[in-house]
This record gives sequence, structure tokens and C-alpha cells, in this order.
Amino acid sequence: MMKYYIFQDKHMLVQKETHALPTKTIWNSLAQLGALAHIFTETHYAYAAASFATQTAPPKTCEHITIREYFAAHDEAEVFCAARAKSLLNWRTSHLFCPACGTLLKDDKKLIARNCTSCNTQYFPRIEPCIIVLVTRGNELLLARHKERNQNIYTCIAGFIEAGESAEQAVVREVHEEVGVEIQNVRYVGSQSWPFPDQLMLGFRAEYKSGTIRVQEDELYEARWFPRNALPPFPKQGSMGWRLISGAYG
Repeated sequence: MMKYYIFQDKHMLVQKETHALPTKTIWNSLAQLGALAHIFTETHYAYAAASFATQTAPPKTCEHITIREYFAAHDEAEVFCAARAKSLLNWRTSHLFCPACGTLLKDDKKLIARNCTSCNTQYFPRIEPCIIVLVTRGNELLLARHKERNQNIYTCIAGFIEAGESAEQAVVREVHEEVGVEIQNVRYVGSQSWPFPDQLMLGFRAEYKSGTIRVQEDELYEARWFPRNALPPFPKQGSMGWRLISGAYG
């Protein structure tokens, strides 16, 4: 059965009350109104995706919710499909023209790629690897409030992997840069596609080694140690932060 994903920035269109995806009828109606852009289909995964025109009001039977809310309410298989759709939409809308010569790009007939008909350069979806790490000290968790995220939510330390680094090196560096402490026993536990806009989050756990918390003020509001039985508000289900803090990875 075909699924229809309609995204608008960090939100997606769903039916009111049930928060089910739009039906084919809703999709066709919006397409006829010219409210959908950058439409594409992946028959292998049985979905169609598009961006929603900002100047168009949603149908009366629908509303926008955050993609994070949708992730929190669905299983891993559905989150994969929605994340793939959003990631590919982000890539397609940011790769309309060839960066080398400016020619309009066209979809490859077989591969998930876009081709330049002028200089014959081929472009594949871009994925940016990031790390996110839960640091523990006995029964305590090191959590921080990030300036670029919900100010009332405490979560793990995270950041992009820099050129030349391994993922483990990035974990050590990010923790030291953001909170000033040294860590040990870094171990990988899992990963998650995070289409905001094109990250692959690599999840780790690590243990405190030494040092006193000293926050990187341009990145964080604060960072603190919290007993596992007295945790502050943290990310909802559906995110890598939730998996790490809730103990889903042990």
C-alpha cells in the first residue's frame, strides 16, 4: 500500500486526531492545487514524498506535526521510511543544479543519484556522520541543555565528525570541548538516520575519567550530573538521545 509523505521544513502533514499519513485522495487534491513541490516516488519502498507549499493552507482534515512527534509515535520500520523520504527530499531540493557548471540536474534512471547532462558529473545523496554520547559516572548521567535545541530538554553530548577523525576520536573531542571532562571506555551502541537535514547519528556510551564540568558557552546553557532515578526532562521516544538515556541500549 502506497504511503504519502508531505513535509514542510521540520514538520509533516498528517490527518487530524489519528495522525495518520495523508490519503491518496488528499495527495491528489493538493497536487491539483499546485500545493506540492519536488515530488518523487520510490516504488521499492512504496511511498511518494513532496514538500508542502508554505503559502497554502492545509486541508481542513489535516494538520502539521513535528517530524520528531511522528518518529516518537511509530516503530523502527516506519521511522526508517519517513526518515529516508525526508532525507532524500532535503537532498533533492538542495541539489537542483550542478555545483560544477550550473546545469539543471536530472534523476538517474537506475541509481539514487542526480546527473548533469552537461559535464556528466553524478551526485549521490549526502550523509553527514555525527556522534552522540551518553557519559556515565557510576549511577549518574552527564546531560546538557543545548542552545540550538529545546531549552527545557536535557540530552547527551553530540556533534559532527571532523575531517580525518574516527567516530571514537570525535566522541572524545566533543565531550572535552563541550563540557571539559575526560572520558574512557568509549563504545559504540547503535545508529539512527536523523534527517535534520542529513545526519547519520552514531550512538556511543562512555565512562567519566577525570575533570570538572566546564561548559562551552556558545554551545550549551548548562551541563550537570543527574542520578539515574532523578532525571530531568529528556528527548522523547524515537530519538537516539532517548534510546541512550532510557537505557534502551543497556
